[in-house]
Formats: sequence, C-alpha cells, structure tokens
Amino acid sequence: MKNIPLFDLNFGKEEEEAVIEVLRSKWISMGPKTKEFEDEYARLHHSKYAVAVTNCTAALHLALRVCGVGVGDEVIVPSLTFVATASAVRMIGATPVFADVVSLDDWTISPEDIKQKITKKTKAVIPMHFGGHGADMLKICALAEKYGLKVIEDACHAPLGVRDGQHLGTLGDFACYSFYSNKNMATGEGGMLLTQNEEYEKQSRLLRAHGMTATAYDREQGKEFYDIVDWGYNYRMDDIRAAIGVAQVAKLEADVKKRKMLADRYRENLVDQADVSIPFSQYPGESSNYVMGVLLEKGDRKEIRKLLAEKGVGTSMHYPPVHQFECYKEFSTELPFTEDIGCRELSLPLYFSMTIEDVDYVCDQLKLVLTKQKV
Repeated sequence: MKNIPLFDLNFGKEEEEAVIEVLRSKWISMGPKTKEFEDEYARLHHSKYAVAVTNCTAALHLALRVCGVGVGDEVIVPSLTFVATASAVRMIGATPVFADVVSLDDWTISPEDIKQKITKKTKAVIPMHFGGHGADMLKICALAEKYGLKVIEDACHAPLGVRDGQHLGTLGDFACYSFYSNKNMATGEGGMLLTQNEEYEKQSRLLRAHGMTATAYDREQGKEFYDIVDWGYNYRMDDIRAAIGVAQVAKLEADVKKRKMLADRYRENLVDQADVSIPFSQYPGESSNYVMGVLLEKGDRKEIRKLLAEKGVGTSMHYPPVHQFECYKEFSTELPFTEDIGCRELSLPLYFSMTIEDVDYVCDQLKLVLTKQKV
C-alpha cells in the first residue's frame, strides 16, 4: 500500500544551506535577505514592487488599510475561501459582503454577483484565485473602475498563474500571497504584497514596521535617526524565512510545471468517472494548480475520506463556506453554488514530489471507493 499525503514540502539542501548562511551572518531579523526575496518575487511575477510580511492575513490587512478601507465600509469577498480573506475585512473594521462563485465548474467569485452586491458603502472587492485558477479580473476590474472600487487579489493559490493572457497578481491595486507550509512555495509562515503603485509600496513598507522611517537594519548600516510618521504594525518578515523564500522562488517555475503535468493526469483518469466532476474544464489560462479539487456527485464525503485514508491517500476539503461559520452568521446570505460545492468538494493529493504512478494510484483508489459507495 502506498502512503500519499495531501501535500509535501519541496525542500532540499538549498533551503538548509540558505538558513545556515543567515544564521552564520548573525543578522536574522528583517534585512538583506528580505530585500533579496522581495526583488526575486517581484521579478518572477512581473510586478514593479513586492513587500514581504509575516503572513497573508497581514498582507490583506495592510492592503485594505493602504486602500483607505475602514469602519462603515463594505468589502465584497467570496465565501469559498479560507477565512482569512474575510477576517482581514473585519480586522480593518469593515463589513464583509459575501458573493457566490460563477458556477459548479468555475469556483471563483462571480462578477455578476459582485455587481448585484455593490452599494454606496462598497469600497473594495477581494477576488480569490481558487486553486491557482484566476477569477475573471477583466470583468472585475471593469466593475471596479465603473464604481470607483479598489481591487485586492487574494493570490495565495496562484503564484505564476495566468488568465486571459494576463499575469495574476498584477491586475488589482494589490495582490496578496501566502507562504504557509502547504502552498506551492513555503517558508513556514510568511506573506507578500505585490503592487504596481509606488505610493502604495512606500506606505506598505512604512506600516509593516510600526510606521518607522528607518528599520533596525538601516540603523545598523549607519542611519542614526528615525521618526514614527504613522501608526503601524509589526508585520515584518525575518531573514531566516526570507532565505528559505529565495531558495523556494528558484524552484517555483519547475514546481508549477510539474503540478500541471500531475493535474492533467488526474483529468485524464477521471474524465469519464460518472461520480466525479473536475472544475475549471474551460479555464482560459495557466493555473498554478495549488489544489486538486473534485466535486463528488454521490456518496458520503466523510466516509469516502475515511476509506481513502485506509488506503494511504490523504485528502481534505477546500473550503467550508465562510458565511456558514458561527462568527459570520450575522453576515450570512444564500449562495447556492458555494453551498453546494462546500458540501461535495474533495481535495486530492498534489505536490512536486508526486509521480504519475502516485496519481494513478489515488485515482484507482477513489474509483474503488466510489464503487463501494454505490453498493
């Protein structure tokens, strides 16, 4: 029996050596490695500016703050996402307004539903690029321009993603990324802001470090005086994680390429499986393939996951709809597609070190389990 977890780190000697180098340098807080990481990430993603932070929740919070979102404002968000997308809106004092996804095939936020949810209080929209598949940014940005809204891309799933010939993460006012341990590239904890706006970049750098005009590393290099010119946060990334990030950036293109090959194999194996459908069948771009989500047509998901685990196959679900969580009930609404997907979605293993044989094994076991569910 094989043992195939839901995900595995794409780590090797490069990450180990990068950490050792920083430890030996005796400078482990935010410093030169953080700057190198920002420069490399911006270059790879065709972005003018990148600002490293502690995690993606911090990135989303900073983006909302810099975009001028605050108490009394509304921000339209998907519910089919990790809770942090909505949590950041609450952190800034604004109200999350949940919109449905496009369909059972396209699990990204619906531009049509966004339009229906816009009010005089709406200040921003946060589209999330599900599983590495981009939301329809052309329509979303057109709506934002028409109604004077800010657009913040939750691009945690979508490093190097492309839709309609455009690079995800470069189309909104900000894009926010996560480097949590199960992402395409990981630093343990960590996040990144991308923006094409120089003033937004300056404000983000200032606010991530208490509103200080000079960091500790700046002062170490000879700058003696600093001022506090705005109230900010401690959202700094340290050089240990940044060093891991530099090593991971170097692997990202190969990682995305391998994930595509594995995702294509999943589609080949399951295309004629009546009890399973795979979303994004007509996706007009190149996905980062962070999540291999399928939609179960029949069967008890909990039991299916249990039976797969007995065969050494790890699974998960992405995501329980946020608007159905206890602490979001006051913002709850009817989102038919999101709720249906939330009941039936199953996430299958997908990571760099998987093989074609591993994918075949997962698919074979899933088919066997689904056959047993029919009996």
